Amino acid sequence: MPRKPATNRASDGAPRQPKVFTEVIEDLSHDGRGVARIEGGKTVFVSGALPGETVTFVRRKKHRRFDEGEATEIENPSPDRVEPECPHFGVCGGCSLQHLAPAAQIDAKQKVLADNFERLGKVDPESWLEPLIADQWGYRRRARLGVKWVKKKGKVLVGFRERHAPFIAELESCKVIAPEIGEKLTDFGELIGALSIPDRIPQLEVSVAENATAVVVRHLDPLTEDDLSKLADFGREHGIRFYLQSKGPDTIVPLEPDADTPLRYSIPAESLAFEFLPSDFIQVNASLNNAMVAHALGLLELQGTESVLDLFCGLGNFTLPLARHAATVTGVEGDDGLVNRARDNARANGLGNVDFHVANLFEPIEDFEWARRQYDVLVLDPPRAGAEAVCHSVERFAADTILYVSCHPGSLARDAGILVNEKGYRLVKAGVMDMFPHTAHVESIALFRREVA
Repeated sequence: MPRKPATNRASDGAPRQPKVFTEVIEDLSHDGRGVARIEGGKTVFVSGALPGETVTFVRRKKHRRFDEGEATEIENPSPDRVEPECPHFGVCGGCSLQHLAPAAQIDAKQKVLADNFERLGKVDPESWLEPLIADQWGYRRRARLGVKWVKKKGKVLVGFRERHAPFIAELESCKVIAPEIGEKLTDFGELIGALSIPDRIPQLEVSVAENATAVVVRHLDPLTEDDLSKLADFGREHGIRFYLQSKGPDTIVPLEPDADTPLRYSIPAESLAFEFLPSDFIQVNASLNNAMVAHALGLLELQGTESVLDLFCGLGNFTLPLARHAATVTGVEGDDGLVNRARDNARANGLGNVDFHVANLFEPIEDFEWARRQYDVLVLDPPRAGAEAVCHSVERFAADTILYVSCHPGSLARDAGILVNEKGYRLVKAGVMDMFPHTAHVESIALFRREVA
């Protein structure tokens, strides 16, 4: 007999009312929600709740192994609870931890990293690094903002999605995006609403560089001459450099061709400047990036004689600083456009001891010439998927030291398990870096040394 479809209505046809519970919050989940137990021990993740609090919450979604809820009343607020800075917190899904004191946010992220090391990697650092902390507000220099023409409201919304729904949240501003953009969300909405195709613009991609504020307008239909004029006028008034994107990233072009000078960011402590395109990946938090590079160099303690291999090197964010302190550095990245710009950045900064190569590091690499060399130091800065394939063949490089910069604690823990339990390395030090304050995102760094027989 076929199963009846689920319904949100009671037997009399009336809408079902969400079930209400009152429970003590036992823990904080990896995504920043409180953890409680209901109905004989079933786990429920409660948005807006903190450990130790007695919370009344409604069950929003019911699953087989866990449920999801939302706090409606806090009976005994945690001493770590603070008033969120942003009036949109709780509706907007961009941040999940603004109600938790910054120091407690760091503690929670450190716990997530430690739990992943223990559970997934079966490893434990010999020592923990002090957390790396920088700007807490207005720190996001890169963002993809959703855009939606809402006919019922008669307006265009610009921002992040709602916490509990796939809709764009109605935001006036954003406290974590750089103010050049974060304070202008309403202005952007009004601008797009005045264009001929407000319902055909799904996204704005933002890059706040040191020399310009760039916004890529993704448009699904052609813009009219009047549209282009309105964008140009807005750009001049608000100091925005607009780019247009009709299809994939390779279709991005500047609105005004004479303004097509490269975007720039710098690492002042190393006297380095980087040029990049508005769609290129750069680290979101500029002040944290500067601190992170200095942190990495301090951990490596390079003497100027080392050969270094930097995998997943991107634009050379680590490669070029490493080249200031090592004998030779080799950078490898899967995106040939990023590699070309990394080479250009090395030349522009007068670095002749660095070479770059294109390779898919998720596939076998043994046929590449650079992969047949040996190195003193290996630096890994992979995307969320981690560097599993590289770690499984890491012995080919014979590196005594590995520095791993991670944006996902689960993949770092898995790869640490490979390096320690299979490849003969020690996990000497590890710690978190607060790249995304007020979110549950965990950025971390780990130092490995090869065991000496």
